[in-house]
Amino acid sequence: MDVVTFGRAGVDIYPLQVGVGLEDVETFGKFLGGTTANVAVAAARLGSRAAIITGVGDDPFGRYVRRELVRLGVSDALVVTNHEYATPVTFCEIFPPDDFPLYFYRKPTAPDLQVRTADVDLDVVRETRLLWLSVTGLSEEPSRTTHHDVLAARDGRPTVLDLDYRPMFWETPAAATEQVQKILGQVTVAVGNREECEVAVGETDPERAADALLAAGVELAIVKQGPEGVLAKSRTERLVSPPIPITPYNGLGAGDSFGGSLAHGLLRGWPLEKVLARANAAGAIVASRLECSTAMPTADEIDILLAGGDPDEKVTA
Repeated sequence: MDVVTFGRAGVDIYPLQVGVGLEDVETFGKFLGGTTANVAVAAARLGSRAAIITGVGDDPFGRYVRRELVRLGVSDALVVTNHEYATPVTFCEIFPPDDFPLYFYRKPTAPDLQVRTADVDLDVVRETRLLWLSVTGLSEEPSRTTHHDVLAARDGRPTVLDLDYRPMFWETPAAATEQVQKILGQVTVAVGNREECEVAVGETDPERAADALLAAGVELAIVKQGPEGVLAKSRTERLVSPPIPITPYNGLGAGDSFGGSLAHGLLRGWPLEKVLARANAAGAIVASRLECSTAMPTADEIDILLAGGDPDEKVTA
């Protein structure tokens, strides 16, 4: 595999009415969801061979997740079926341009947090070219121990940590900080926004946050700055990639699209400027669409946006 992700997968239930609360929504769409599932789909959409380590329930939604992963180009060979807990469902509300509340139905736990080391093919973990992890996987046992074992198997090979901090999965921010700091020295790339960097290393200023991540042991720190673009720093390079103006429809999934494109570009050894420009474009495209997984762009669509065009413009004869 080129890319293997490890973390959340489930079903996204998105309203087909915009600007109203869930209590007033009448119709919904059903989509594959979960941040690490979305990243895998995004990478596959661009041509990378992708798989995901995750768990689903022994239920209709679990069968749907497996089917959608395969349909969208992601191997489900590493997906574990859990016979005790249900496949998680996530609802959202859509209030453009920047308010997209999420409601997670994952109690008392979710199958992706019940993946044990014995469930994981560590040979695949060792051999895959790039591994993508999410901070959520550290929030609960047995997933936490499995993440540590997976990182040990990687033994310094290219590994990205998404600092995807979700307060509802943690007792306190300090609990997340403790767990993140235990593994920063074992990953090669860390990606997060300012708030997530504050949880990880106690810094919200992008420059200081990037420096703190580098000091913790990562080789490349990527800090998302919203309208100010994306800052990337290594020990030899510093770059700010400007944002791409779009009209947002649903901002959920934009970061996952960025992540899949980032992984794809890093694997190809592109210059950092090209990697970030294309990742920004990929994120912008998904932010302009309703869904997440099925909205992930192709390379051609990214080319169109970077050239100043509209990747969703319909061409008629």
